[in-house]
Amino acid sequence: MKSPASFKKAAAWALPYWTRGQAGRETPQDLFRVLYFGWLVALTLKLLGSAWDVSWHFKWLRDDLAPPHLLNSAGTALVVVLTVVHGYTGYGVDKAALRLIQWGTGIFLVAVPLDLINHRVNGLDITSWSPSHIMLYVGTFFMIMGVIRGWFMGAPPGRERTVVLGAFLAFFLENVHFPEQHQEYGILSLGAWDNQATYAEPILLRFAADQMGRPVDRIMMAGFTLPVPDYLYPVYAVVGGLSVLVAARLLIGRFGAATLVAGAYVGFRTLIWPLLTFGGFPPSAVPFFFVAAGLLVDLAFLVRVPAVRAVVGAVVVTAGAYGALVAQNAALGPVYGAIKGQTGLYGAPPLVTSSALWAGLGLMVAWLAAEWLAGRRDRRAQPIEARVIATATP
Repeated sequence: MKSPASFKKAAAWALPYWTRGQAGRETPQDLFRVLYFGWLVALTLKLLGSAWDVSWHFKWLRDDLAPPHLLNSAGTALVVVLTVVHGYTGYGVDKAALRLIQWGTGIFLVAVPLDLINHRVNGLDITSWSPSHIMLYVGTFFMIMGVIRGWFMGAPPGRERTVVLGAFLAFFLENVHFPEQHQEYGILSLGAWDNQATYAEPILLRFAADQMGRPVDRIMMAGFTLPVPDYLYPVYAVVGGLSVLVAARLLIGRFGAATLVAGAYVGFRTLIWPLLTFGGFPPSAVPFFFVAAGLLVDLAFLVRVPAVRAVVGAVVVTAGAYGALVAQNAALGPVYGAIKGQTGLYGAPPLVTSSALWAGLGLMVAWLAAEWLAGRRDRRAQPIEARVIATATP
């Protein structure tokens, strides 16, 4: 625990910077690093809270003060502090980055009470795809987009710039993919039911069954665990998740960037899997297919013509992602079953292969748009509004 002297020293360093300024203000390098390492801490807290939250809601009846909510709230509190600091002082962001952060944080904060009201009025919200939940993801989407822009525009060249940019993009991927965890947890919970086992507490199953007006049977379990069409998982993963990997490759500009961002997210999911599963929480299917798809995105950038790269890449990456999902389901189903002492478990959510056409078209449009934006303006060659300088007076 820090001593009072340490707090006084930190305050003495920080207080001179607490002056009103416009976005794009020259930012001392040490202050810039403190602000964005603060964002890393805030997003890490939110990541840990949200990862725990999904498994919690597949086991327990909802509780506003559940530990995952409190952990997420700690991250949100730090987000609010950082947003206020950027907005008041103008340090560390250009105007576009600041607006994205402010709008994203604002949408998120509005969504929180709306979600609480939704639960009070409608009871248990049994899907992560509900409107109030989607508002939370949308707010976080813009917030992290602003953070990525602020760091990208202002961080000095070097390894630290690349590594931190990759970390922010991995947080971005996690947020985009987050609603799909409902299917990743749901498919194993439904498989457990088919093995005469349940991961959820009886009070949660009874509550969900009453809300559906059914007994606790397989139809109710299917509605609880997989409440959205089967085609949604692969289409959203390809169009949403893989578009993030394309953006990561364009922003970082190095071969392997998409693979490493995907690997960072999948590695985190792999790390927490035993912690949650052997801690008594339901297991989930981990999206290992993202790593294979990320590698294909990197390989697609060997094609030099942007438009051709987008078209060919979308076809190859979509086919590879669907193939990896098929392989993951076949390979990991027996593994999950062996760990839980069950048979016939799935290794991935349901896959509607005919949806690959629409997923590929969606990815192609997103990829072409990303290539157009990247070609329209080489951001690295433009003047940096949110400048970082080695020494400066507040």
